[in-house]
Amino acid sequence: MPVKIGNRNGLTICYVEGEIDINTSPDVKKPFDKLISSKTPKIIVNLSKVTYVDSSGLATLVEILKNMRSYGGKLKLSNMSSKIKSLFEITKLEKLFDIVADEEEAISTFV
Repeated sequence: MPVKIGNRNGLTICYVEGEIDINTSPDVKKPFDKLISSKTPKIIVNLSKVTYVDSSGLATLVEILKNMRSYGGKLKLSNMSSKIKSLFEITKLEKLFDIVADEEEAISTFV
């Protein structure tokens, strides 16, 4: 599963594609581990091309958030499909994560 990393307005934006599941979670986590080890302060995760998330995918996202918060970093999730967003609502994770409609809103609320 590719994770492409870009920068906009001084913010790190990670574009995740495909499925985040038991098989792909370790590959999704690797680029975030690098960003976290360098204490990247603000990350936006664009999920527009994510088609499926299972429980291990949710656990991976929670772990990324937890690791970022340990040094004061902030994470926003953007561009979720309605299917993925409902998964976050059912699991009550929308209360844990800062979820915004799109990348533009994420950038404007970070700056």
